[in-house]
Amino acid sequence: MNWKTKTLLIGAVAGAITGLLASYILIQRAEQQETTPKLSSGEGVKLGLGILGLLRLVTELANPKHG
Repeated sequence: MNWKTKTLLIGAVAGAITGLLASYILIQRAEQQETTPKLSSGEGVKLGLGILGLLRLVTELANPKHG
């Protein structure tokens, strides 16, 4: 297995685990409040910006600036 395939697999597994964990947390919170999970548009925007920030961090770690 070459490094590209290994990197893609690790990223896919990490993303799946993160998504499952986030879903589990939403389900637990909804059950405690005895409601169904809801994501408002404002929360969706916050989530999207958080994901973009994370992707930017990963990009910066992969390509450190010299000088």
